[in-house]
Amino acid sequence: MADRMLLRGGYIMTMDAELGDLRQGDVLVEGDTIGEVGASVDAGDAEVIDATGRIVMPGFVDTHRHTWETAIRGSAPNATLDDYFVEILDTFAPQYRAEDVYASNLAGALECINAGITTLVDWSHINNTPDHPDAAIQGLKDAGIRAQYAYGSANTSLADYWFESKLAIPRDDVERIRNTYFSSDDGLLTMALATRGPGFCVEEVVREEWTMARDLGIPITLHIAMGRVAGRFGMVNMLNELGLLGPDTTYIHCCYNSDEEWKLLADSGGTVSIAPLVEMQMGHGRPPTGKSLEHGLRPSLSIDVVTTVPGDMFSQIRAAFGSEREGVCGVAWKEDVNIPETTVTARDMLQFATLNGAHVAGVEDRTGSLVPGKKADIILVDTTGPGVAPLIDPAAMVALSADVSNIETVIINGEVRKRDFKLVGDWDRARGLVENARDHLISQVPRQERWTAVG
Repeated sequence: MADRMLLRGGYIMTMDAELGDLRQGDVLVEGDTIGEVGASVDAGDAEVIDATGRIVMPGFVDTHRHTWETAIRGSAPNATLDDYFVEILDTFAPQYRAEDVYASNLAGALECINAGITTLVDWSHINNTPDHPDAAIQGLKDAGIRAQYAYGSANTSLADYWFESKLAIPRDDVERIRNTYFSSDDGLLTMALATRGPGFCVEEVVREEWTMARDLGIPITLHIAMGRVAGRFGMVNMLNELGLLGPDTTYIHCCYNSDEEWKLLADSGGTVSIAPLVEMQMGHGRPPTGKSLEHGLRPSLSIDVVTTVPGDMFSQIRAAFGSEREGVCGVAWKEDVNIPETTVTARDMLQFATLNGAHVAGVEDRTGSLVPGKKADIILVDTTGPGVAPLIDPAAMVALSADVSNIETVIINGEVRKRDFKLVGDWDRARGLVENARDHLISQVPRQERWTAVG
């Protein structure tokens, strides 16, 4: 890691309300921290990265991804949520060895970095043995990404761990992981508990897991209000009746929250993660970005599963933007009124994907915006190539035109992880490991006709 780096001459999109954008400016990185942001920064003998023709902005934050599924990418392209439980959780997941989880997390985290995602919430419900969480954490560590590792349940059986489950996440192993890897909450990697919640667990298990997380001082993340059974569960109401709502909890999807539940969630200080493409493709429901805003929440975006959708943030931004605009416009046209001025904008979508994401992942104090004193998690987006040039509106360019091929430089915690459009990490090794994991997993499950490239 260079002691000092100067990103010179780029369009600076700080995502900070006070600093705003700089049409041309510099960002000084000192160690792992942003030292200065300004129109012209004198940095002496710092390493200079020419940012001319680039947008300099905070890295994206993915607030919910089952990274362990990287090895089975694209294996369930047409799956609904019901299909996913059978095809992935009850078929592939029990076959995962610890080494498959390591390979998936390493390759998946490098995939994130390549796409400009500098912070990841790894929702890891693949702890088939005590070796599995260690492997997952090591994969994240070796990739060099900022991540919240969310310890989830084992996947040995749908009947045991889902749908009125009476088995709790093992407290002794959660404590072991907490004490071994996360004795401090200030590191590049932090910890959460990925719980199933009411409707998926009996009341005693829900209480036990919430108590465990709060005793250990780690946040909670869970899926709610999605798919065919969403109305039956009413999970926010159930948690409220149990007295368990709180500001330490992230609610994923929320597609079928009632207005009462939205209010309860917001009043409790909870946070929201939305996975637009999965929600539309797999039948979870309409992505509730507008509902989140309506109730004063700060929606974030996430990828969810690469078994079914792409793993980049650009795709999620466009899916959320299109879904929200279509919904608002459809209502307005039906009622023959003008589109409301509060409709989400391209700039809003970038806020969801950066600063809001850092808020949801519990790291807003250290990332999500380019502010002196925060950690140096920065991406440079090329604006000179086909499909993005000529530049007029920087927010529109990133949100609606750019793609992974435009991510030129990625810096995480002050360390360059992608330079000149190429990953610095050993992708060839990661690819070899994840391909080996794929071969093993494919050989253990019933073969699908569309899997023509392997076996």
